[in-house]
Amino acid sequence: MTATPDSPGARAGTAPDAELSVGMVGYAFMGAAHSQAWRTAPRFFDLPLRPRMTAVAGRDPQGVKAAADRLGWDSVETSWQALVARDDIDLVDVCTPGHTHAEIVIAALEAGKHVLCEKPLANSVEEAEAMTRAAERAAASGVRSMVGFTYRRVPAISLARQLIAEGRLGTVHHVRGQYLQDWIVDPDAPLSWRLEKDKAGSGSLGDIGAHIIDIAQFITGDTITRVSGRLRTFVDERPLPSEHSGLSGTAGSGRGKVTVDDAATFLADFGSGAMGVFEATRFASGRKNAIRIEVNGSLGSIAFDFEDMNVLHFFDGTEDARTAGFRRILVTEPQHPYVGAWWPAGHVIGYEHGFIHQVVDLVRDIAAGSDPTPTFADGLQVQRVLAAVETSSDTNSWQEIPT
Repeated sequence: MTATPDSPGARAGTAPDAELSVGMVGYAFMGAAHSQAWRTAPRFFDLPLRPRMTAVAGRDPQGVKAAADRLGWDSVETSWQALVARDDIDLVDVCTPGHTHAEIVIAALEAGKHVLCEKPLANSVEEAEAMTRAAERAAASGVRSMVGFTYRRVPAISLARQLIAEGRLGTVHHVRGQYLQDWIVDPDAPLSWRLEKDKAGSGSLGDIGAHIIDIAQFITGDTITRVSGRLRTFVDERPLPSEHSGLSGTAGSGRGKVTVDDAATFLADFGSGAMGVFEATRFASGRKNAIRIEVNGSLGSIAFDFEDMNVLHFFDGTEDARTAGFRRILVTEPQHPYVGAWWPAGHVIGYEHGFIHQVVDLVRDIAAGSDPTPTFADGLQVQRVLAAVETSSDTNSWQEIPT
């Protein structure tokens, strides 16, 4: 059975005989998260295919070997080309910086490999369009692809989508989205590839703003059609790193230019007529990973903050006004999306579970011959919103989103 975000999940029973052989490109922050997901998913969910962590690729021979030993991969390659060319790889998982996505993904799809690609899909609309065309061609031969907007798989966010789809909020009027971090608020925090436009494509806009764009469209079932945005860089130069790990690093000698935005804000119109307000920044002191979404409708509202990720706040405006108010829903019941595979009610889950749920849905869809979501077309639409926000900031104008 094809999994959906509404599927409660079930604890794993007898392991299937058929394997899905996975090769991963990249092994840093996202590579570690994806590795944990591939290891864990078949141990808690009944899957029609058994993922096998066959190979991981990276340019540094010692680094990739150490990562394979640490993360649980069977073998290593020192080039993505060698990994894609292997006959024993069924799926390529791309966990590299954005400027490498298009080349790796298109080659993998043309080689007949299923693909999971981290977000944002690419560094430009043109690259995303080429990747989407390649995915559509591959799908005709049964080759599947998915872009990794993992926050869709947070049970509380999936529950929010259910409530809106059921009409519990009535007509949606307002959508508010924020993604707030503070990991580069220190002007002496070292430069990283995420601060270089040729590698990252954009800064807070693409790195974290892409997530709230996707979440907002996912839970409302609506599409952003027009934007007016502003981008700002607060620190123009930073120390060059002597070493880097995940989002942190150690400053070395010399300085380098920051070529992306530190913060992004934009207004948005949705196809239904709803209004949106969005903010993405890595300069919100004290906010570590605050993904906040609020949707207000004619009959009620929902509100979510990832720093309290097991909770959804829901206001039912049809209740008696004397006792109506926001209700705090602890999204840990077996009836909630994905939660039935985990712990007893009230025993919360964490950041890594979104990646596990992503693997579950992807494996089930591949086995069923169904196109997973979010599709590359979904990723392309987000890319078009990102590009429109950037153009709007440059030209001080409203920008329509092409369809």
